[in-house]
Amino acid sequence: MNNKLEIFKKKLIYRAGHRGTKEMDILLSSFVDKNINLFNEQLLNELDKFLNFEDEVILNYYQYNIIKENIDKNEVSKMFKKFKI
Repeated sequence: MNNKLEIFKKKLIYRAGHRGTKEMDILLSSFVDKNINLFNEQLLNELDKFLNFEDEVILNYYQYNIIKENIDKNEVSKMFKKFKI
């Protein structure tokens, strides 16, 4: 694995675990920890885009199926929707 990709993965892991709310820290970091080594470069880029969504948008999508900002157009968000801790 190339060094640039490993650094990118570490940044994504950090961003998933430091969201601002403890609940989202736990939920997103659990999802990322479980899947990050299974993701190819395309899915890592989608994860990066997914992590750009606000916590409220992600939580509403995950918990209440409220779709805003085209969050459902992302393959990673579809995987996240099915994820259970």
